[in-house]
Amino acid sequence: METRAVAAAPPRRTLRAGIAGTLAFAAIFAAGVNWAKWTPYLHKLQGIIRTRTWPGGDLLAKAGAAHSAPSFHAAWTFTTAYANDVWPGFLAALLAAAALEALVPRRWLLRTLAHRTDVRSAFAGGVLALPSLMCTCCTAPLAVTLRRNGAPTSSVLAYWFGNPVLNPAVLAFLALVAPWQWVVTRIAAGLVLVFGVSVVVARLAGGGERKPLDLGAVPDHRLQDAPLRFLRALARLAVTLIPAYALVVFGFALFRGWLFPLDGSAVHWGTLAIVAAALLGALVVIPTGGEIPIVQGLALAGASAGVLGALLIALPAISLVSMAMVVRELSPRVTVAAAAGVVGTSVLAGVLLAALA
Repeated sequence: METRAVAAAPPRRTLRAGIAGTLAFAAIFAAGVNWAKWTPYLHKLQGIIRTRTWPGGDLLAKAGAAHSAPSFHAAWTFTTAYANDVWPGFLAALLAAAALEALVPRRWLLRTLAHRTDVRSAFAGGVLALPSLMCTCCTAPLAVTLRRNGAPTSSVLAYWFGNPVLNPAVLAFLALVAPWQWVVTRIAAGLVLVFGVSVVVARLAGGGERKPLDLGAVPDHRLQDAPLRFLRALARLAVTLIPAYALVVFGFALFRGWLFPLDGSAVHWGTLAIVAAALLGALVVIPTGGEIPIVQGLALAGASAGVLGALLIALPAISLVSMAMVVRELSPRVTVAAAAGVVGTSVLAGVLLAALA
């Protein structure tokens, strides 16, 4: 009896430590996302319900107009405005990512995300993305941490794509200020991207990754070491992501007129305009919901429904900045394949909206 009691003690301690760490992570995540996303978006939603219009203007316009020459002043204006908009979400993401690595037992994380098939793994990642309400760039620290801790490519991509594309807050905003065809296109194409393209990219470009089948062999962290692990993870994320984030945002803003030259003249590009919108939109960096005023402005300028549909997916799903932040952990091959998947899905979204219009 005494021997059995001694042998059973370590698992019980491990279980208690795992529960405590996971609850601590959940509290940090909920507090950060509530401060940065849930409460601000609830207030924005209440305002949109009253006015039925999108508050504010097109943030991208601060970087200059389509076809404009590079301008350091415009690039700085956009970069500071963008930083002022996204810093709460990015800070919340950094803290949540560090807490995830420090507090949640790795075997628990893998039981949640690393299933026997990529389809099930993508489904888990996509569902877990829904409460976060983050843009593609703010999702990057969490995607990087998930991949670093062994989550399969399909679940990481589904989480990365699902945050901006199936963002419930943005879907609600869109339903209030845009035609129903836009909402249907966003949801239909978003489901294909998150739960379909993620699987295809993982299988074709995942590099034959091996999922850890023996989760019992995955070591657990000691809870008493969590504060030091948290600080180390936070410092690593800040050092590796923030400089790339700032430099690429400024670089994109500097050449915005050339990298995203879409305006009302795109109506003369014919069917190629849909492909161009999908390709160019995948480069643009915008905050959560920032695609709405851009697409509305192009609609008023006479852009075709195909262009608008492509941008409803390409603009939020990925950006040059978010790709720069995740490429080290996902690998260049997976990152490029993910971008190609976004472009292809965006073209399909353009075709769908053109058919519905």
